[in-house]
Amino acid sequence: MIRAPMDAAAPPAAPPIKAPDHSAAFKKRRVANWLVLGLTYATMYMGRYNFALVNKSLSLKYGFDTKQVGTIISIASLIYGLSAIFNGPIADRIGGRKAMLIGVFGGAVFNVAFGLGAYIGAVDSKAILIGYFATMWALNNYFQSYSALSLIKVNASWFHITERGRFSAIFGSMIQSGRFGILLLGGYLVAKAPWQWVFFVPAGMMVVMGLLTFLVVQDSPEKAGHPAFDTQDASSGYTGKVDFAYVAKLVFTNPVTLTIAAAEFCTGAVRKGFEEWFPTYMQDYLHLATDSSVFQRGAGSVVLAGIAGAFAAGYASDMLFQNRRPPVALIGYVFQALALVTISLTHSTGLIIVAFMVNSFAVSMVHSMLSGTASMDFGGKKAAATAAGMFDGMQYVGGALAGYPLGWILDHYGWKAWGPSLAMFSLIGICLMATLWNAKPSGKGGH
Repeated sequence: MIRAPMDAAAPPAAPPIKAPDHSAAFKKRRVANWLVLGLTYATMYMGRYNFALVNKSLSLKYGFDTKQVGTIISIASLIYGLSAIFNGPIADRIGGRKAMLIGVFGGAVFNVAFGLGAYIGAVDSKAILIGYFATMWALNNYFQSYSALSLIKVNASWFHITERGRFSAIFGSMIQSGRFGILLLGGYLVAKAPWQWVFFVPAGMMVVMGLLTFLVVQDSPEKAGHPAFDTQDASSGYTGKVDFAYVAKLVFTNPVTLTIAAAEFCTGAVRKGFEEWFPTYMQDYLHLATDSSVFQRGAGSVVLAGIAGAFAAGYASDMLFQNRRPPVALIGYVFQALALVTISLTHSTGLIIVAFMVNSFAVSMVHSMLSGTASMDFGGKKAAATAAGMFDGMQYVGGALAGYPLGWILDHYGWKAWGPSLAMFSLIGICLMATLWNAKPSGKGGH
């Protein structure tokens, strides 16, 4: 099914694939579909990355140390990762629209539940409080795990393989807007309001976007009254039964998808290790208040760099690498390693923020290519959610290392160990992507 990247006996490269000529009505309906879906995912990001803004507040209020806060992060990340792997086949079966609705409303409920922890009466044992917060955040992450795979499942039916790289840039920027929103809004709320409002506000936004998803989003062009078209991905031309055996064979036994999953484990360690801790780093190591202009500009620059990374990756994949995703991911891993080492070598606040921006740019490159685009290519529209679940799931399993293990490192070795401990995973990612340099899906159907 997948052309081996280094197979000397492989046939000559196929001629460039021609992009489909969509009607104006189709394009208009597709915009409505992905715009609502993308904004829904952005609000879910706000309800997932808000914890990073309050972990210092929780430490000060309840006396939690870094390892205890890290425990909450590790448990939640593991739950997200394992749930995504198992929920992928469910989304392939019930459709991305229904799966997204399950995720967004469930996430809203448990963001509220986490914030309600502020009203728990006096408790002598830290273990009880940590248990409550860890449980609520784990349940939030269970429902959050439906988000990426649902989004990718829907879009796999609406976008041809030649359109996906550049579209991932647009979509990546929308996702990053969720991070931008929570860093600005959340930073203000942390400074001016009780910490629980950092969870209540995103929950309300998630409910609004969930209702719009119910009203607007459709799983495929056919369900929206438009003709189907051949997306020319890994499931192209397949007319057999789409059951668990099919998606499992396509995704869980393919050496290319397994290699991408291993790389995504590394992506998760770097991404979560950076995103969960850089606000605390800016507060503790750089001594910046969350409502200070330097913090706000730095945090905003990190998000804008992530948007730029998604655009750079999408256009490079489609226009320079003939719709291949691994070469762009490899370049992203290189930039990550350089940025993370720089953080540990400089004392300049300005240079550290520049390194933050480069790392965010690079993480977004890798994430948009592997979780966002390669899952559609190699899973195909019939198994896109399963592939996305495995890739995104492994990313969050790797991200569990950003919790207790990284908290232990920070407690024992300080912030100077932060960058190098993450950079080693970027180096592994470089090696894995080098083995897939020429890998592309090979469907059976014609355009």
